[in-house]
Amino acid sequence: MPASQPRSRARDRNNVLNRAEFLSLNQPLKGNQESRSSSKKQSGQAGAAGAQNTNPKERRQSQQLPEEDCMQLNPSFKGIAFNSLLAIDICMSKRLGVCANRASSWGGARSMINLLGITGHGIPWIAGTLICLVKSSTLAGQEVLMNLLLALLLDIMIVAGLQKLAKRKGPYDINPGLLDYLTMDTYAFPAGHASRVAMLSKFFLNHLVLAIPLRILLVLWALCVGLSRVMIGRHHITDVLSGFVFGYLQFRLVELIWMSSNTCQMLISIW
Repeated sequence: MPASQPRSRARDRNNVLNRAEFLSLNQPLKGNQESRSSSKKQSGQAGAAGAQNTNPKERRQSQQLPEEDCMQLNPSFKGIAFNSLLAIDICMSKRLGVCANRASSWGGARSMINLLGITGHGIPWIAGTLICLVKSSTLAGQEVLMNLLLALLLDIMIVAGLQKLAKRKGPYDINPGLLDYLTMDTYAFPAGHASRVAMLSKFFLNHLVLAIPLRILLVLWALCVGLSRVMIGRHHITDVLSGFVFGYLQFRLVELIWMSSNTCQMLISIW
């Protein structure tokens, strides 16, 4: 027995696992559990202390972040439908922009399409109305021309205000012309030419006696002017369609505030 004890002690000293750097290997489960439990307690205490130190606003923001992420990842049906229609509108408008520049498929016809667009511009129509008003000698003619001038001025102001609110750009990066700057028609939505020709065609159909072929040509002219704005790349399809709608609403507004012959004569005398 006395001889076996020194041998066992010597064997323990020579055992590599008894060294200080390997002591943790002898009791792996207990040491790991204690270290993990202590780290969890420390992290829990730190989290509790941090939660106590945070403000109520920060707590609400931290609770709202996952909901915001879910809203971004799972948009509503209305948002998906709106974005899909917007993408279709942009794609179709770009395809119809065949005269957007000289390198386009119909680039050679760009000058003719621009000339067609000028027939629906506000400056020529206002100038022509003023000239006809000066040369008119009948009370009925002056009444119609004064209300037409009022409709043209309202169209410019309403379209300019709506474009400033929307600030939508066209499908192509095309700078507005000089006449567009004069009438403040610098943005895409709604199309000023489309609203103007819709209002003019409806005005003439109601207040002028025209034959059926002239009525058909008047409607075709309005449609061609609206299409020309898409072909040169200044407006989207929805811009032109909304312009037609606003033009009809402007006509209804002018009918509601229609100036009588006496009012027109008083304004002409002042002028």
